Amino acid sequence: MKTKKRFIVIGISDSHEQFFPPQVREAIQSHTVFSGGLRHLEIVSSFLPEKAAWINITVPLDDVFAQYEPHSDIVVFASGDPLFFGFANTLMRRYPDAEITVFPYFNSLQMLAHRLLLPYHDMKVVSLTGRDWTLFDKALIEGEALIGVLTDRTKTPAVIAQRMLDYGYDNYTISVGEKLGNQTDEQVITCTLQEAVQRNFRFPNNLILQRNHVRKRPFGIPEKEFYLLNGRAKMITKMPVRLLSLSMLDLRNRNHLWDIGFCTGSVSIEAKLQFPHLKITAFEQRAEGAELMNANSRKFGTPGIRAIIGDFMETDLSTLESPDAIFIGGHGGKLVAMLERLQPLMTPGCVVVFNSVSDDSRRLFEEGIRHIGFRITDNIKIQINQYNSIDVLKAEQQ
Repeated sequence: MKTKKRFIVIGISDSHEQFFPPQVREAIQSHTVFSGGLRHLEIVSSFLPEKAAWINITVPLDDVFAQYEPHSDIVVFASGDPLFFGFANTLMRRYPDAEITVFPYFNSLQMLAHRLLLPYHDMKVVSLTGRDWTLFDKALIEGEALIGVLTDRTKTPAVIAQRMLDYGYDNYTISVGEKLGNQTDEQVITCTLQEAVQRNFRFPNNLILQRNHVRKRPFGIPEKEFYLLNGRAKMITKMPVRLLSLSMLDLRNRNHLWDIGFCTGSVSIEAKLQFPHLKITAFEQRAEGAELMNANSRKFGTPGIRAIIGDFMETDLSTLESPDAIFIGGHGGKLVAMLERLQPLMTPGCVVVFNSVSDDSRRLFEEGIRHIGFRITDNIKIQINQYNSIDVLKAEQQ
């Protein structure tokens, strides 16, 4: 019978003068196998018993877990609070039946808030440590008043500040904590985003963003406010049609939207503004679409939309995350073939919305939908000013 594993996870600061309560000291002295990063070993080496064995935590973690296998009792040292984006979470996922005891220390964002004398009970916390931008972008778009950010060596304070400025989020000041917990070397710097872009901050670091004014977040963007393809207002999905289409896509309950034939990017941008949790992949055949999406995304503050230029029917889709919502704004007469190509890529429950501007395009959509085993579940006809009426069609799997 396999022995049940027991872990004691001890949170520490970066100080070389650690204070451990008696319970933690006793745990250290009564064990022989310890684990943590090399930096942790430097800090706690004087506390370890004479014949202590040390397992260094490095990637890939599978190698670390293989070294854990012969041992039933392991003491792990981790930075700050091990349950705050920390190694204790990893252990619980890897060893769901293990007995785990945690002795936490202040996490780094708590320490930074304390240095700033900043109440942080309403702070939105985002980790960019080895993660993508999705949750950070969501916090910006939603206009969170206080955002705490865990950084890494790639997503540095300067890189983060530049991204914010690129998309018009200059309504925050930034405070960066360098080497927090190290009494002789820590530093807290508060500055503008423009100043942060020019600085090289020492690692490890983290940051807190404090909003100084509310940035406008429109609901329903007039067509004239977008940068248009050759200035042609007819080449953009009109605001009422756009909002109706997004409503039919049920995006609050979706995760990944594909916008096919994005042109100016209006549907993707409106979707990202109203549903910032979404991952959006947008496709456009015309090369001009790349610059239009870039310019309009920056104007309206919607980072994170992935734009792919080229013929959709020839684009390699194998590496892309599957969609659970699809908007078709352009099809080049290949609507049936396009739906056939999309069908095996859709996640269960995927919804498709199409704007039909003619009887022919409607017939093509109906044919393609039947062919892939879907059915039209909603159809609303809408006319905007002098423009021809449009059928907004929603299709779901039968």
